[in-house]
Amino acid sequence: MTSDIETRCRALVRDLELGQPEQVRNVTPLTGGVASDIARFDLAGKTICAKFALPKLKVAEDWHAPVHRNAAEYAWLQFAANVNPAGAVALFGRSPEQHGFAMEFIAGADVYLWKDALLRQAPDRDEVTAVGDLLGRLQAASAAPGFETAAFHNRDDFRALRIEPYLTFTATVHPDLAPVLNGLAEMLYAADAVLVHGDVSPKNILLRGSGPVFLDAECATMGDASFDPAFCLNHLVLKAVHLPASRDRLLGSVETFRAAFARHLDAASGAAVEARIARLLPALMLARIDGKSPVEYLSEASRAIVRDMAIDLLQTPETRLAELVGRVRARLDQLQPPSTTTA
Repeated sequence: MTSDIETRCRALVRDLELGQPEQVRNVTPLTGGVASDIARFDLAGKTICAKFALPKLKVAEDWHAPVHRNAAEYAWLQFAANVNPAGAVALFGRSPEQHGFAMEFIAGADVYLWKDALLRQAPDRDEVTAVGDLLGRLQAASAAPGFETAAFHNRDDFRALRIEPYLTFTATVHPDLAPVLNGLAEMLYAADAVLVHGDVSPKNILLRGSGPVFLDAECATMGDASFDPAFCLNHLVLKAVHLPASRDRLLGSVETFRAAFARHLDAASGAAVEARIARLLPALMLARIDGKSPVEYLSEASRAIVRDMAIDLLQTPETRLAELVGRVRARLDQLQPPSTTTA
């Protein structure tokens, strides 16, 4: 019996004229995301990854998003390939009818997922520097004169996928923080200075010999330079709570990331962007506890710690990441000694 995802993969192959639909073999659904159906399949001697946008995301809360976002994601991958050919993903075409596209299935002995490496506390391979540097390069390229923005006027999609579930919804859970959270939401919605990926998370970053590969750019839009760095750093801070034995390394990597990213900014704009990151980061911390997409690996005790730290940082914000990290470190050392395990 043919599954729905297999039917869609065959339709995609037909639409893109990649081969005959009946040549599609070994269709395997892939996990890891909530916004799309993703599968790998074999076709004429090569393995292909297909991705189809979903109208309703696979989370407990009622969370919908327009399926045309798939076009922006494909355009973002094309842009990234031009900026960073070494980390490019081979693209095989997109079908508007299927709201899906085909790309290479990235695999190999040197390929690993950054999230997996962090959670198993693998030896550092300087991934943070590579990721921060690539993100800075991509943003700088999108801010350069002549950058074509037509594919990325997607602020309403970004609001549906990021601003509302992370900030606006969380403001309803914490009404005392609503002025701060809604203010950040308005800031993000109004911005259009650089191209924002929208999901720069360790679960969406593969590492291979040529460096990091960013995937899952469904939220791609012109927006604020602070969002992607804050979104990525949030995952490092959350894992510092989850993995006390790696705390010093993870919290130290915040400065490493900032320095690698900031080298692509001038001093004045770098300071302003850092201040916005420092304001946004605790909001995202709180959103991964009480928003529509709660982080899955934290214990209830760790969730309470993150919630308390985030609220404190939102009520008394910092403008520099070093000060923010210092407060996080001091709080964790007080509440959760490094010898404690929360796994």
